[in-house]
Amino acid sequence: MLRSLFISLAENRSLRGIAERSSFGQKTSARFVAGTQVGDVLQAARKVNQLGCSVSVDNLGENVTNADEARASAAIYHELLDQIAAEKLNANVSVKLTHMGLDVDEKLAHDQVTALVAKAAGMNPPNFVRVDMEGSPYTSRTLNLVYELHRVPGNQGCVGAVIQSYMRRSEKDVQELLAGGIRIRLCKGAYKEPADIAFQKKSEVDANYVKLMKVLMKSGVYHGLATHDERIIREAQAFATREGIPRDAFEFQMLYGIRRDLQQSLVKDGWKMRVYIPFGTEWYPYFMRRLAERPANVLFIAKNFFRQ
Repeated sequence: MLRSLFISLAENRSLRGIAERSSFGQKTSARFVAGTQVGDVLQAARKVNQLGCSVSVDNLGENVTNADEARASAAIYHELLDQIAAEKLNANVSVKLTHMGLDVDEKLAHDQVTALVAKAAGMNPPNFVRVDMEGSPYTSRTLNLVYELHRVPGNQGCVGAVIQSYMRRSEKDVQELLAGGIRIRLCKGAYKEPADIAFQKKSEVDANYVKLMKVLMKSGVYHGLATHDERIIREAQAFATREGIPRDAFEFQMLYGIRRDLQQSLVKDGWKMRVYIPFGTEWYPYFMRRLAERPANVLFIAKNFFRQ
C-alpha cells in the first residue's frame, strides 16, 4: 500500500512543484541528493571516491517538454564527462532518455545520447554511459538504442543498460543483452506497472532478482548489482565464493545516502562498490521512488531531519 502511495505521489506534478520549491523539501532530500549544481555533485563524488567507492552521476530530470530543456540537460552531461576526466574521478554517468527529449522528438534524444556515448568512448581512458530504465512505455525503445549504440565500433564497453527484476520480460531481455556482451545494472524497479507486465509481490520480485543476478554473475561480463537488500547481498557473496567468481568481476551498487555503513563494510571486505549520486533541482520524483522502494526510509528521514 505504501509503495503504491509513494509511486502515485512521485507522479503528482502539483506536489512536485511545491516540494521542489520549499526549503523543507530541499532540506529533507539533501541526505539523498548531492545538491543542485555540477560542483556539488563533483564534491560528493570526490568524497565517495576517497572512501573506496566508484560513482555514477545522475543529473535528475525526466519527461522534458521541449527541445531546449533536452539540450540543456545534454550540455550538463558533457560538462560532467569533461570534469570527471579533468579531475581523474572514478565516476561514470547515468542518463534517462526522457531527460534527453524522447517525449519531444525521438531523433533528438537518439542524437544526444549517441553524442554522449561517442564522447565517453573517445576519452583517455574511455568512460561509460549508463542508459537508465524508466516506465514500461519506454522499455523497448531504451533497449533498442543501447543495442544500436553498442554495435558502433569503439563503443563496446562504453554503454550499458538497466534491467528491472519486477518486469516479466526481463529474463528475455537479459539473455539478449548478454548475447551482445552488454553491461547491465540489475535493480528491482520503482515504477507503477500493471500485473500483466510486472510482478506485484515482493517475494516474486526478489526471486526474479536472485535468478537474474546469478545469470549475470556467471556471464563473464562486468555487471552492477544494485540493491540494499542484505539477504540478496549475502546470497551474491555466497554464490561468488561457491562458483569461484572473483570479487572484481562485478560490483555492488547503492544509492547515495542510503546504507553508508553497509557500503563501507563491503568495501572493507574487498567487494567493489559503486554509489549512484543524483543531483539537480528536479529531485522530487527520484526521492518519492526511493521511499516507494523502501518505506522504512520515511522513519529514517524523519529522524535525520530533526537531528540536523
